[in-house]
Formats: sequence, structure tokens, C-alpha cells
Amino acid sequence: MLVLGDWRRAGVLATLMYGVQLALLFTMQRTGSTSFDLSALGFELSWRFDALSWFFAVVTLGTAFFASWYGAGEWLRAYTGRRRLFQSALAANVFAMLLLLGSGDLLTLFVGWEATSWAGFLLMALAGGLARDAALRYLVYAMAGAMALLGALVVLFQAGGSFSYEAARATLAAMAPGPLWALIILFGLGFGAKLALLPLHLWQAAAYSETPAPGSVFLGGVVGRMGLFALALVLVGLIGIPHLQALAVPFTFLTAQDVVAWVAALTVVLPTYTALKQNDARYLLAWHGIGQGGYMLLGLIVGSALGSAGGLLHVINYAATQATLLMVVFGVRHRVGHTDLNRLGGLVARMPLSFLALLLGIISLAGLPPMSGFVSKWMVYSSLIQDGRPFLFLAAIVGTLGTILSVYKLIHNLFLGQLRAEHEQLNEAPLSMLIPMLATATLAFVTGVAPGLVLGWVADAQAAIGLPVIDYTLGGIASPRASLDMLWVVGVMFAGFGVGALLFYGAGGKTHRVHQLDNYAGGHFLDAGMRYHYSDNFYAGLMHLIGGWYRGSFHWLEGAIGSGLSLVAQGAGGWYRAINPAFYLLAASVALIAWVAL
Repeated sequence: MLVLGDWRRAGVLATLMYGVQLALLFTMQRTGSTSFDLSALGFELSWRFDALSWFFAVVTLGTAFFASWYGAGEWLRAYTGRRRLFQSALAANVFAMLLLLGSGDLLTLFVGWEATSWAGFLLMALAGGLARDAALRYLVYAMAGAMALLGALVVLFQAGGSFSYEAARATLAAMAPGPLWALIILFGLGFGAKLALLPLHLWQAAAYSETPAPGSVFLGGVVGRMGLFALALVLVGLIGIPHLQALAVPFTFLTAQDVVAWVAALTVVLPTYTALKQNDARYLLAWHGIGQGGYMLLGLIVGSALGSAGGLLHVINYAATQATLLMVVFGVRHRVGHTDLNRLGGLVARMPLSFLALLLGIISLAGLPPMSGFVSKWMVYSSLIQDGRPFLFLAAIVGTLGTILSVYKLIHNLFLGQLRAEHEQLNEAPLSMLIPMLATATLAFVTGVAPGLVLGWVADAQAAIGLPVIDYTLGGIASPRASLDMLWVVGVMFAGFGVGALLFYGAGGKTHRVHQLDNYAGGHFLDAGMRYHYSDNFYAGLMHLIGGWYRGSFHWLEGAIGSGLSLVAQGAGGWYRAINPAFYLLAASVALIAWVAL
């Protein structure tokens, strides 16, 4: 890409390359693993590709394929930045993520982790200005997370004498509670920064929103999921759910599993309601990206077959859904020049296919049938009820309510209501942008109607990290405790829509289509100068009612999370210092860097 990046067909070539890589990936065997070893500097470096790696690699390459396709045509021709550097940065991100996903030991995991951080920074900083500032903030978080991760690896190597996963698993199984808590916190800080878990989430919205369009589509759909991959590998694959359930928080009734689950639940709720007050469509979706990552971790950490399958399935669903929504929003920006929700509306009359893609996307993001988001969220909800966690279930439902409210704001302010006079001559998004957004929306629909098409991938990924495996059919879940057949659900839905359409169009009177301004309201005939589509500061009334609670409670909760983590870290550090005083300096340096980052 460095050589051909300025060629006008470079985007097409890159798209074909990602497509070929994706096709080659599908020829690989999902189960088992393929490994490669290398000796360097006295260490054995190992790479392997198992079912978990394969699962996340499909999401990575699939998102890269559609993002590159989206930017290969008119967008790239209109892009005023450095095309060669952009294409190279996107390719570097794909390579770095595959390097991370193929890590076969803790050392190569760290190498891949750092590669993704620097590649992400390069892609984020391309646009300069606000994008560069956001990228620098991301880099500070990434460096703090890398220091925490490095500290955890040093402790594990000192205790076990090896960076291999097998040695780490044995070392962690025999470790005392104090040192184990210290490692969980370090791994949580390291990987949680990229997943944007609270309170390490403040970098993501600006970083993703200000990145050039195809880069934003790719980063928004995939990058944070690398944090989920690493947490799944370490917390579930190496430490194990039973060990987390047995590890108590000192002087409380909570366990390590409870702590992670509540951090995930709060990550669902708080950023979702922050999205509600955003007036830029890009930022609204970026804040939702943080909350949706919380759903993934919440399902995964429950550890049951149903919950972990829901969390992993949501990775696929979210990648397709977020890619669709971002492509639509950037398509609007390409035509209009901005994404300010206070200055848009009525675009369905000029961009009907973009409206259709957005409609399917918001239904999926809100977790409603017949889209794929309903299936994965239903699995997470059901697992929380079955596991006897009503308060976590309530938090997930509250998060979904906030999602529904904010995605309605998105479609209302973009496409519904009165078309502004300055947008009368607007055209639909270019075909090169339209096809990939409709393709990803179709994927979200198809995997919602027939989730069994991808649940086999999920089951193999579960088995790779020692989780119980989901029982599934083409239509959904086949389990004695919870069953779902989306073929029936969707069939009943469309039958109902068909009956309603027959009644409406068959029994209704004659209709006559008129212009939107051929109307009369409040004693006045409407004209183009009379705005009756109210979109400025949408939900201002709601935010006035909950504003004090929002500013007070939400900020207090964010502070409480940070204080709680600090308290647990201090307690774990006290225990560990009795064994290894050098750890005190390491923990202090990590805490200092984290404080600077926040």
C-alpha cells in the first residue's frame, strides 16, 4: 500500500486483498490449532491460530473488507488527505490485529497488543486537528494499559519461569489470592483500556468519530473487540470462570466474577445515556460502541453456555450493525458536509436506501427482532435470569432502554420529518458507499433470522477457552432451560405485517400523495420558512428532568469505580509486598501513569 496507495484503484485492490484473505480464512479448519514457533533473544516466541482466533479474525477481515469497499470509490476520490498513508494505516491495523489474534504465548500477546495500539494511533491521527488530539489521548491510555500488561507479564514470568499459556495457567491455578487479585487488576487495566471499560473509556468517542470515514467504520466495529479477545483469553481461558467465582473480594460478599460483571454492567448503562445527549451522529454512535462492549463482556463473564455465546455472538452482530450505521452517517456527511443532528431531517425523501440501511441498523442495535442484535441480547438477558442475577439483568434492560431512546433520536433527526430547503437537491449516497452499507445491514438481518449460520463459530470459540458449548439450531437456541426459534418469530412477525398491510391498503379509502408543505396547521398554511420538525437539542426536556441525577450520580459512579479499583489494588499490593517488595515499585509506576492518563 505504501507503493500503490496513490493509485486511483488502490482502494479496489485493497478491498480485493481483504476479500481474498477472508476467503482463505474460511478454508482453514476452525477447530484445533495451527502453530508456528521462533527463537529470539533467548525466548521461544509462539504463534497459533485456534477457534477463538479464527472467530475474531473473521470479524476483523470482514469489517476491513466492507470498510475498504466503502472507501474505494467516490469517497477516496474526494479524500484530500494522504491516500497512500491512509491505505497503509488501514492495512497495518489489519496486520497488527491478526498478529495479536495469532499469539501463542504471553510474550507474542504483548507484541501484538503494542502493534495494534500504534497502528490504531496512526489511523486515528491521519486527519490532524481534533483527530490528532484524540489520537494522542488514546495513545496515553494505550501506553498506561501497556505498562499494566507488562507488569502482569513480569509477575507471571517470575512466578512460573515461562511465557507459555500452559505455564501461566498452572501458575495462576496455584497462586495465592493477593497476587492473583493484583494480576487481575493489571490485566483488567491493560485490556480494559482498549475495550473502553469504565473508567478507562473517555478516549474512545472522539478518537473513533474524528477518524476518516472507512477508518472509523473499521475501528468502530473491531478495535475495541481486541480487548474482549484478550480478556476472554486471560480471564476465561487462563484463570477460568470457576477460579473467578471462588476468588472473594476481601470483607465483602462479592467475588472477582461479580466485580468484572458489574464493571461490564456499568459500562453498558453510563455511556449509553451519555450517547443520548450527543448532537453529532458520529459521537452518538461512538458512545454506543462503549456500551455495546459492556454487553459482550457481561455475557462472557457469566460463564454459562448461553451467556458466553450471547457475548461472543454480539461481537459479530455489533460489527455488522455498527459498520452499517457509521457508513450511513458518513454517507450523509459526504452529501451534506456535516453530521450535526440539530441541522438535519427529512432526508428519507432524498436518500431512501440509506434510510433503509439505518432503520435495519438501529433495530439491531436496540436489540429488537428480527435483527441479530435481538438474538445476542436475548441470550445475555436469559443467562442473567438463569444465573440468579436480577440486578445485572435490570442494568442490561436499562441500557437497552437508553439505546432505544438514542437510536430513535438518530433516525428522527437524520431522516424523518421536514426536509430542509438547502437539501432539496440532495442525491442518494454514491453506489460505492451504498452497496456495502446495504450488504452489512443484510448480514445483520440474515443472522437474526437464522443465527445458527454463525452459532457454530461461537460454539467452537467457546470450546477453545474451556467454556460450556451452546446447543443451537438454524433458527436459534435449543436448550431445555431456554429456547428460541427465530424462524418462527420472524415468520409470525411478517405474517402480522402482511395482514396489517392488507387491512390498511385493502379496506382503507383512496389516498392522495401531496408535498410535505401542502399542509395546514395551527391556523396557518405551511411554507419552507416555517420549521415544524423540531430536532434542536432533542430530549432536552428529558435531560432537564434527569440532568441533576445524570451529572451527580453518573459522575459519582465513575469516581466510585476508580476508587474501588484503587482500594482493591492497595489491599492486593499489601499482600503481595510480603512476598516480593519489588512489586511495590512496579504497581506505583503503573498507578502514576494511569493517574496521568485519567
